[in-house]
Order: sequence, then structure tokens, then C-alpha cells
Amino acid sequence: MVSRDFSRDKRLLTARQFTAVFDSPTSKVPGKHILLLARENGLDHPRLGLVIGKKNVKLAVERNRLKRLLRESFRHHQQKLAGLDIVVIARKGLGDLENEELHQQFGKLWKRLLRNRPSPEPSTESPGVADSSHA
Repeated sequence: MVSRDFSRDKRLLTARQFTAVFDSPTSKVPGKHILLLARENGLDHPRLGLVIGKKNVKLAVERNRLKRLLRESFRHHQQKLAGLDIVVIARKGLGDLENEELHQQFGKLWKRLLRNRPSPEPSTESPGVADSSHA
């Protein structure tokens, strides 16, 4: 079973980590009230950074709800997002959406991000990964 946690190693923590994504994103996925920036991180897991400013989402309770929902959505999709540093930037109006609509939007954004992702370099198969072609 793949871990669906959101431990420290799954988060962008420092200004330098955020800046690396802002300065040279390999993927940009704009949504109606949200923008995803992503960049390869060379790790076997993704990392998430959230930018939900007071200017765009006025109430703290709304900002916290958005962060909670984004983290939950990220946890459910993190296996597919491995190797990416992702910064999610909230825009005006995001806090006005219902939870169900937010879940749908986040799911679509992860899918679009994966579609737009540059093809990874061909690599040798990771140890511990079963190859079904030898069955």
C-alpha cells in the first residue's frame, strides 16, 4: 500500500524551494480560480506548496478550508505526481466554490498537469516494482 501521508518531505518548506518552482516551472496549468506551477524535483515523491493569500481569499476560515481540501486531493493523487514540485496559487473566487466543485476542479487540474508534463528521461525500472509483462 502506498503511503498517502502529507509528511514534511511532501511539502515545499523554504523560500528557496518555492522560488525554484516560480522561476523555472516546466508546467503551468491555469484554472478558472487557480494556477498550478510544477517542476521536476528529482525525488521519488511529489512536494506541494500552497499560496493562498488574504488578498484573494479574505477569510481565514476559507483559506484553511482550501488548504485542507488541496492537501487531501494531493494525497490521493500523489502517487501519479511523483517527481514533481507543485505550487498551487489561489486566485479570487476560489473560496466561493463549494467543496464538491473544488474536489472536481482539483482532480481535473492534476490530470491536466500530468498531460502537460514533459516526458521523463527513460530510466531503469525502480527496484521493488513488479513488471506484469513477465507474468
